[in-house]
Amino acid sequence: MSKAQKAKQVVRVEMSAVERLGLRVSSMINSPRAQERCSAVIHRLDTDRDAEWEEVMGRIAETDGVSMVFQDDGGVLLEWEVQSDEDRVVELGEVEAVEEEPAPF
Repeated sequence: MSKAQKAKQVVRVEMSAVERLGLRVSSMINSPRAQERCSAVIHRLDTDRDAEWEEVMGRIAETDGVSMVFQDDGGVLLEWEVQSDEDRVVELGEVEAVEEEPAPF
């Protein structure tokens, strides 16, 4: 291998099953239609294992302002309220140094 080929080698890092499921759920929640309606139906795929599904659903359940309705077909209806501008305001005097955490889902 030449030096140019070695430099172009990419280290591929595989995503965990929880990360893949979290990414799929996140894309459903962040879709324009879901954002407009303030709701999203998350369907469980046959490839979603119990442990990963329960972990992601548990993280969502811990999120303030989100309600979850488990459906007969195994899906979950997520509903949330639009945050008002007042909810988003943080005064500079109240800000403390906080370590960034990854998104819960």
